[in-house]
Amino acid sequence: MKTRILIACAIAAALCAAGAASAPAATPYTVVDGNKVDSQTLQGWRTWRALACERCHGAAQEGLVGPSLLTSLKVLTPDEFKNTVLHGRVARGMPNFDGSKLVVDNVDNLYAYLRGRSDGAIKAGRLEEIAK
Repeated sequence: MKTRILIACAIAAALCAAGAASAPAATPYTVVDGNKVDSQTLQGWRTWRALACERCHGAAQEGLVGPSLLTSLKVLTPDEFKNTVLHGRVARGMPNFDGSKLVVDNVDNLYAYLRGRSDGAIKAGRLEEIAK
C-alpha cells in the first residue's frame, strides 16, 4: 500500500513539474492589429530606429551582415539578449552598447519589440501606441 502511495505521489509530482515547465512564458509586449503596441514596446522600436540597427540586422530584422533577429529572438533568453546588446560580441562585429544611456534605459523595451517581431505578432514598419 505504501509503495502505491509513493508511486502515485511521484507521478503527481512529475506531472506538476511537466505542466510548470511547459507553461508558456508571458509575452513582454502588447500588440493590437500588428502595428499598435504598448508604450514600452514603442520605446523599444524607437530605440531600434535611433540606433540604426537595420544597418546590420536589416530593416525587417531579417539579417544582413548581422544575424536575423527574427531567428535569434526565438532562442535567446532576455538575459542573453541583454548581455549581447550591452556587452557586444566584438569579435563577430557586434559593438557593445553599455555606454549608451538610450540603450541601457531601454534594453528591456528593445527586447520586447524584437521578441514581438520574432513571434510574428508585430508587423515590420511604422508602429504607434495603443489608444488609451
